[in-house]
Amino acid sequence: MSADTVLVDWSAGSWLNPPERADSSAAHLLVEPRGGSDFWRRTSYGFVHDDGSALLAPFPADSAVEVSFQLDYAAQFDQAGVLVRVDDRRWIKAGVEVSDGQPQVGAVVTDELSDWSVAPVPEWSGREVTVRVSRAGDALTVRARADGEPWRLVRVAPLDPAAVASAGPYCCSPSRGGLVVRFTGWRQGPADPALHPEG
Repeated sequence: MSADTVLVDWSAGSWLNPPERADSSAAHLLVEPRGGSDFWRRTSYGFVHDDGSALLAPFPADSAVEVSFQLDYAAQFDQAGVLVRVDDRRWIKAGVEVSDGQPQVGAVVTDELSDWSVAPVPEWSGREVTVRVSRAGDALTVRARADGEPWRLVRVAPLDPAAVASAGPYCCSPSRGGLVVRFTGWRQGPADPALHPEG
């Protein structure tokens, strides 16, 4: 599914809400988001947050983006993954967020209001996680995996085919300061050929 992806240099992206610090090498990007930062719009909690840190590059139709990171954080609501953004009212974040004491793979899909879906993945702790978002037709397909395991389908969400979007690695730390996320890869390539594997 990702054989045709190519590495994206960290310098190819532009920061939405620059973090407290970001240090990059050829292999890694260390990001410390601001304490209290998040992306969310209203639902259940009532507030609007649009101050998480994301390194974004153009995300055209019929393409895919993958972001890899070390899952070595454990505080409530610490999170990292991929942000797909059209504007401050239309965006999707997908990745692993710590909630209720364990890491959860999931996604927040926002069109004026946010929703949230999660599934516990305690077995992913301490491992390299990759989140893949594929854009084809009117849909975004989110998949994730730890190390080289098979991809798990996380979410299928709508996105206007004509929307101008950007995407890339993001992280937030809503409940504390001092989180540091080690991103280990950013890749782009063609969109997935199908939602479900053939066979």
